[in-house]
Amino acid sequence: MQTARVLGHARATVKHDSLVGRRLVIAQPLLLSGDADGPPLLVLDKLGCRSGDLVVLTSDGTAVRDITGSDVCPARWSVCGLVD
Repeated sequence: MQTARVLGHARATVKHDSLVGRRLVIAQPLLLSGDADGPPLLVLDKLGCRSGDLVVLTSDGTAVRDITGSDVCPARWSVCGLVD
């Protein structure tokens, strides 16, 4: 699990079949201090988060497979919660 700030939404004209119709966002992982922790990530979003939202990410492949219904999805990260 990792906290992150949503920077914006991503669009792709060509993508893996398991990602067609799925919402993708760009999220910046954060340290506890609030500073950036590495480069931004392309993340699967089923919760409808918006730019600026603080979210919780998971790199659990099971979560991605549940969202997409595919065992061969190339995505690794997904939003699993919104921080109030």
